[in-house]
Amino acid sequence: MSEFKVVARRSEIPDPGRKLIEVDGRLVVLCRIGSEVFCLDDVCTHDGGPLGSGELQGYDLICPRHGARFDIRTGCARTMPATESTRTHRVKVEGDQILVQWADDDS
Repeated sequence: MSEFKVVARRSEIPDPGRKLIEVDGRLVVLCRIGSEVFCLDDVCTHDGGPLGSGELQGYDLICPRHGARFDIRTGCARTMPATESTRTHRVKVEGDQILVQWADDDS
């Protein structure tokens, strides 16, 4: 795994809310609920569409295209039409800084 890298500030993300960011050519969605921040790939595994503009309901991020739900804590696909998880990445919050450690590409 890579090292943790500063990618955003917690104050940039509404609570609850989400923010689409690009880091090192990778599009990811940061989701915040209270003091918790999660990071997942901006990819719906149903059709490869983006998740970043989807609605956040509790710990579910809903794909704006076809309504598949993904658990932001695990990336697990919770409803059809998605059947495969989307990748998540480890997050640390230090003060106002959000740091992400990318998951290995083969995981």
